[in-house]
Amino acid sequence: MPVRTAAQRRREAKLAYDAFMAECPSRQLLDTLSDKWVTLVLVALAHGPLRHAELARQIAGVSQKMLTQTLRALERDGMLTRSVTPTVPVRVDYELTPLGADLQREVRAIKAWAERYMPRVLAARRSYDARRS
Repeated sequence: MPVRTAAQRRREAKLAYDAFMAECPSRQLLDTLSDKWVTLVLVALAHGPLRHAELARQIAGVSQKMLTQTLRALERDGMLTRSVTPTVPVRVDYELTPLGADLQREVRAIKAWAERYMPRVLAARRSYDARRS
């Protein structure tokens, strides 16, 4: 078995998309996917296309700027499409791609888990904080 240098191993790992490697491009994707707004946008689009304003109404607390940045990031990564209909005013709809729909199913499970186990998490936080004070 030939001996490989550390640099060769890093290159090989990068090609295999090992997120534990600093240079791995999947880290950028994980960074995007770990954003709370991404999670909420993906779940909001589960039932079909929505306009920017509809998304903003459905996702309480998101600013217009953050929603726009999130939508652009998801479009860039192939998770959703942006369709412009030339009407007055212009209509812009956002819809999940097959890749985004696949990811949405995973994210929806995480959202459901967070909602289901929030009482336990809150109890753990109270216990932790009580031990620290």
